[in-house]
Amino acid sequence: MPLLAVAFALTALLYAAVGFGGGSTYSALLALVGVDYRLLPVVSLLCNVVVVAGSTVRFARAAITPWRGALLLTGVAAPAAFLGGLTPISEAAFLALLGASLVLAGLTLLVPVPSGSEGRPSRAARWMPWLAAPIGYLAGLVGIGGGIFLAPFLHLTRWNGAREVAATAAFFILVNSMFGLAGQLLKSGPDIVGAAFAFGLPLLIAVAIGGQIGSLLAVKVLPQKLIRWLTAALTIWVGARLLLG
Repeated sequence: MPLLAVAFALTALLYAAVGFGGGSTYSALLALVGVDYRLLPVVSLLCNVVVVAGSTVRFARAAITPWRGALLLTGVAAPAAFLGGLTPISEAAFLALLGASLVLAGLTLLVPVPSGSEGRPSRAARWMPWLAAPIGYLAGLVGIGGGIFLAPFLHLTRWNGAREVAATAAFFILVNSMFGLAGQLLKSGPDIVGAAFAFGLPLLIAVAIGGQIGSLLAVKVLPQKLIRWLTAALTIWVGARLLLG
């Protein structure tokens, strides 16, 4: 458990530094050490909530969050995340989807991110609410927040400025994680949530510490591009490990 807690703290630090929660990598790390796969999405979603809650509050207090757009995207995705969390899935399918999601997530982190909001939104930006629904469903199904998939599309379509996209992704992850947890609760019962919380309490503490360090210090100490590359490398490596067995 101590080594796993350190890995969770490092994951939270890296992901929080680029505006995400890290749920997919938490699930993969748990799978690699042999934790019951039914616990994975619950522990990961709880960790997500811990990591992104602080970011969401900070963005809101700084008046950065574009609430109209963030609420639209999240309002479309959250019911789908609930359905994803409610959907039964076999262990083999779960691990295959999780591994593929991780590899895709790592690749999306390599997409160049503009430093500002140059230019007007592209025509494709209007389709982002339609994309939010399948992202929400996948998020609930494999126990992630989904912001790591949404954010690159928002950047590519110039949906908003970089800081506003980060704020939207944090809020998107927070709400989707809560709805995904609700689906998991109805699917597996309260006992699974209690077991996940009892097992994952040290990990929740670890990600709380790592997330705070990531959001407050890492961006100021390391170049943002380097942090994204390190996070992408970690995500792709863990996803590949799952897919290759």
